[in-house]
Formats: sequence, structure tokens, C-alpha cells
Amino acid sequence: MLEPNDTPALTEEEKRRRGLYILPNLFTTAALFAGFYSIVASIQGRYELAAVAVFVAMILDSLDGRVARMTNTQSAFGAEYDSLSDLVSFGLAPGLLMYQWALMHFKEMGIAWGKVGWLAAFIYVACAALRLARFNTMIGKADKRFFTGLPSPAAAALMIGTVWVFHDSEVQGRNFMFPALLITLTAGLLMVSNFSFYSFKDIDFRNKVPFVVGVLIILGLSLATIHPPIVIFTVFLIYAASGPVMWVYRRYKRVQRRKKEEDA
Repeated sequence: MLEPNDTPALTEEEKRRRGLYILPNLFTTAALFAGFYSIVASIQGRYELAAVAVFVAMILDSLDGRVARMTNTQSAFGAEYDSLSDLVSFGLAPGLLMYQWALMHFKEMGIAWGKVGWLAAFIYVACAALRLARFNTMIGKADKRFFTGLPSPAAAALMIGTVWVFHDSEVQGRNFMFPALLITLTAGLLMVSNFSFYSFKDIDFRNKVPFVVGVLIILGLSLATIHPPIVIFTVFLIYAASGPVMWVYRRYKRVQRRKKEEDA
């Protein structure tokens, strides 16, 4: 019999299940901190700093999964923790940033318009939560080459890019209310849409690439250092538009194929 203070020795598998992997969760925690800091900066009216904090969260979020795969430290806990971090960094933080910068000024037009402002921000946050929940349920079932719906980091980049570019150009948020409303609703609805967006997950960065690709990468980085807000906003605006554009293109090709079959 075991003494009262004795416990059976845990197997290695049980220890792995009970413990936490420090390295990938450290990156996730850092991304969560960046998202929280963005919220604080937005409340303080430091909009450019809030946008930069979300961009930092995007970089950290892209690293935690890769670090987990490289070190073979993936876990169900890490996946759930990452989703909660993403909701703060790419849902709450961009939604509040856009609200504080532009959407809150709708209240100057009356009580009803004021509700439009915060409801638009809420719709964006709710769509981000739905997008993350759907992504978690589709792991292992969907084609890894494509995302269903705009990824939340890309939607967040579209939101913070808008604020960053126009605030840097000294455009007042109260003069940009209606475009901000349209961008917020569009970014949110694209996340829960059925449009397909290329995931870039089938690219193997360990393989050799043509010399011209290396030159293009250098040129891209050079352009990014000249004016980061415009580059970030333009890149993610094109990416956000790629889903609907490809959907229209596929529909067009399908109609053309049907016409050829009917004429044959």
C-alpha cells in the first residue's frame, strides 16, 4: 500500500500532458502582451504606437507555430492559447483602435449614429472570434494551401494599416468616419466569408529559389523601410481583395466552360 504522502511516479507521457512547453507559449504570451499594449495605447490616443504593437503581435504570432513545429512542442493547450491571444491581438485591439480613432466620432451626429460606430467595431470583433472558432474546427479537414475566410492577422493588418497610413498623413479620424465604417465591416465580413485565400503554407523556404526572387525580396524590404505604413496597408489590401477577385474569376471561367459545353 502507498503511504498517505506517496504518489505513483508519472510516466514521461503523463508529464508531457501535464506540463507546458515554455518556448512556443513564450512567443504567444509576447504576442498577447503586444495586443494588450495596443489596447492601452489606443485608449491613450497614441494611435500610431497602437498600430505598431499589433504589427509586432503579427510577427510574434507567425513565429510561435513555427517554433513549436521546429522543436516538436506542439500541444492542444498551445493551440487554444494561441487562439485566445489572436482574439485579443487581432480582434479586440484593431477593433478598439479603429473605434477610438474614427468610429467614436459618429456620436457627434447623434445618439443613433453613435451606436452605429460601436456596433461596427463589435461586429468586427465578433467576426474575428467566429473566424478563429471555425479555423480550430477545420484543422486537419481543410486544404492547407488555402484559408476559408480572411485570416484574422490579415484583417487586423487592414485595420491598423488604415489608421497608421491616414493618421501618419495627418488625416483626422472624424473626417474619415464613413470609409472607416466600410473598412471595418468589410474586414469583419471577409473573415466569416467562404472566400478562399492562399495560405503560403506549401512554400518550403529551405528550397533554392531563382536569383531574381532574392533580388525581389531585397527590393521589397527596401520599399518597406521607406514608408512601412503604406507598404503594409497596400500588401494586405491586395491580399484581402484576392479572395473575392479569385471567386469572381472562377465563376467567370465556370460560366465560360458551360457555354462551350452547350455550344459543342
